[in-house]
Amino acid sequence: MSPPSILSICTIGGHLSKPFYILPLASFVGKFVAKVVQVDREASHGYHTPGEKGLSVGRFAISTANTIRTLMTIDGTSQRRSSVVRVAALAVFLPLAFVACSGPFPQSTLHPTSDFAVAIDDLYRIIFWFAVAVFVFVEGLLVFVVVRYRAKPGGEAKHVHGSTALEIAWTLAPAVVLVFIAVPTMQTIFQTEGAVPDGALEVEVIGHQWWWEFKYPELGITTANELHLPQGRAVVLAMSSADVIHSFWVPKLAGKRDVMPGRTSRLMFTPDSTGPYLGQCAEFCGESHANMRFRVMVDPSETFEQWTAAQLTAPTPVDSLTGRVRQGAEAFQRVRTPANHSCVACHAIEGVSFGVLGPNLSHVASRTTIASGILPNTTEGLTRWLRDPVGEKPGSLMPNIELTEDEIAALVAYLQSLN
Repeated sequence: MSPPSILSICTIGGHLSKPFYILPLASFVGKFVAKVVQVDREASHGYHTPGEKGLSVGRFAISTANTIRTLMTIDGTSQRRSSVVRVAALAVFLPLAFVACSGPFPQSTLHPTSDFAVAIDDLYRIIFWFAVAVFVFVEGLLVFVVVRYRAKPGGEAKHVHGSTALEIAWTLAPAVVLVFIAVPTMQTIFQTEGAVPDGALEVEVIGHQWWWEFKYPELGITTANELHLPQGRAVVLAMSSADVIHSFWVPKLAGKRDVMPGRTSRLMFTPDSTGPYLGQCAEFCGESHANMRFRVMVDPSETFEQWTAAQLTAPTPVDSLTGRVRQGAEAFQRVRTPANHSCVACHAIEGVSFGVLGPNLSHVASRTTIASGILPNTTEGLTRWLRDPVGEKPGSLMPNIELTEDEIAALVAYLQSLN
């Protein structure tokens, strides 16, 4: 660490070690931790990406730094004592420790919940501990050489022109290391890319800018942005793209898979634990790449069968609707100018419309989020989306069709009836 850096730490510590700074110090550290917990909670519900989470915590860190600066201006003295350094180090690194360890981690690959994810995690741990062993050996050898052959009083350096045995050894050593890494890696590849097991559920995954479409060919179901899977049953995802290259990634369930136009990528795994799992596009695909999120709902077999039955139930015919819901259905069916401002031109609802450009809305009320996971599927979330989709999701292909507040309220009522 450079002398100016040491001096800065000692200066901060000198001020913060005084009794009348203890309460302000405890205050801003407590606020910092509270902010981390708040942002973590929001991230666990899928309303923030890791980048947004870091940005939010980062902004609060800047404010705490300004607090330190204010405290330092009260008294310009500085004492370079060991106790001061300890207090300063605690003040600086304790909040960082809370940031790193506060949790939860909804998109951690270190908590696998499928056979595929477990295989990847096992491979990672093998390579990690092997790397630790190599590191310890190399650094130990380095320390031994430094100590054993250090300069001695009156000693004279001896020049060595080379050692054939040593040169052969350090040439073969990397090759041996690569073999130890390659063997378990190849085993994992064959394990995760094996034959499709009997009875596997096949799902077609189609990436769009910026949302995900899921089709169940054997069930006759089409949905969007929420993938429901049965616990304990093998799943095969056949993935392609309708526009540009995307990347399908659910960290706790499986590794990344590129999703490309004109080509089908396959991903096979068996989920072993229930619960919602957050996923996202992991390949930059345009303006709202960071907003291309989705959720995987792994359900017990009985719950999955109930969900399947509900998805196969046709929505109530428009002629049978009444009140505000009927008004919303009529607003949905209304042909507007230009044509792409008409809901029916882009969205499909069974028995009502057959659009294919946007998400299928036949049972949109059964989903927990809308707009590819960026808004909760609530009255407020639907209202915000219908009022200004481009403002909520930059680059959105759904235009702002300038609906009236009455039309928005009616459409929200209609969409909430589609469960």
